[in-house]
Amino acid sequence: MKLFESYQLGATSLANKVVMAPMTRSRAIDNIPGDIMAEYYGQRASAGLIITEGTAPSPNGCGYPRIPGIWNQAQIDGWAKVTKAVHDNGGKIFMQIMHTGRASHPANMESGTKVVAPSAIQLSGEMWTDTEGMQSYPVPQEMSTEDIKAAIQEYVDAAKNAIKSGMDGVELHSANGYLMEQFLTPHSNQRRDEYGGSIENRNRFILEVAKGVTDAIGSDKVGIRVSPYGVFNDQGPFDELEAQYEALIKGLNDLGLTYIHVVDHSGMGAPEVPASIKDEIRNQFKNTYISSGDMTKRKAEIVLEANEGDLVAFGRPFIANPDLVHRLEENIDLAAPDFDTFYTPGEKGYTDYPTA
Repeated sequence: MKLFESYQLGATSLANKVVMAPMTRSRAIDNIPGDIMAEYYGQRASAGLIITEGTAPSPNGCGYPRIPGIWNQAQIDGWAKVTKAVHDNGGKIFMQIMHTGRASHPANMESGTKVVAPSAIQLSGEMWTDTEGMQSYPVPQEMSTEDIKAAIQEYVDAAKNAIKSGMDGVELHSANGYLMEQFLTPHSNQRRDEYGGSIENRNRFILEVAKGVTDAIGSDKVGIRVSPYGVFNDQGPFDELEAQYEALIKGLNDLGLTYIHVVDHSGMGAPEVPASIKDEIRNQFKNTYISSGDMTKRKAEIVLEANEGDLVAFGRPFIANPDLVHRLEENIDLAAPDFDTFYTPGEKGYTDYPTA
């Protein structure tokens, strides 16, 4: 089966075409990866490629409770334990770099930080904080040009730190309504300077981040995740959406990014992502395409056989099945995850799922 064939991702050799998708798990106490996280990722190292949970490049980008960071030495050292565990078990691992932008709350951040975004547009709804419970999102501070340049450098420094920790590469999180996608869409970007108001300007932040990171660590170590037509965090369809992504893909191709990872959350209740935009990205992007969204063994094989993707990403099945690849190969029934422990601290629902 194609699913279990090896694959060459840039300079990284993968044992199979199964990708463990990035999933927030909220186990990083004080935003530092600990031994429990090394155990968790090491257990799942039979995936051809692991993409870590979203990891904050700076204190300003650390919007959720207990998400890991990659801006200081303690975090680099913590991630080094993770990469060692994965590599010792034969796996490969990319770090997803995620700046949450306006999807944040001061109660989840260090003192002296600020909630920033392309425009001062408040996110609807509430988010969880460990100290104050559910809280409304604040109105973010509109980023100045200097703030934007500083944030770009934070991504670059984060990528360098990821490589220092032993990561095989990084994934830039430009999906799900976080900072990079906040620049991409007019729902969250109403600027009238060089970073807003047109397709070219709304793409500028993403392409400048991608250029900085590829220059720093090499394009063969850099992927990106996108979610066209996604509605999470107050995003959604907009005029010129497909033209926006066509221009973005051209820019990413010019930079030589090693993969693009396309999100489809329709299996979790989000609106269906039109096949047209997936086909456009698949046809236009010149390197590896990672397909994701409610993946099963049968669906993965269909995707690979139809050349609709080069790699396939599984999310929630990896939570309760650390040996997912083995189970798929041997047609062993999959265990169901405990939804109540997705984001809670500790081992329960994290490292305590048995192998088959």
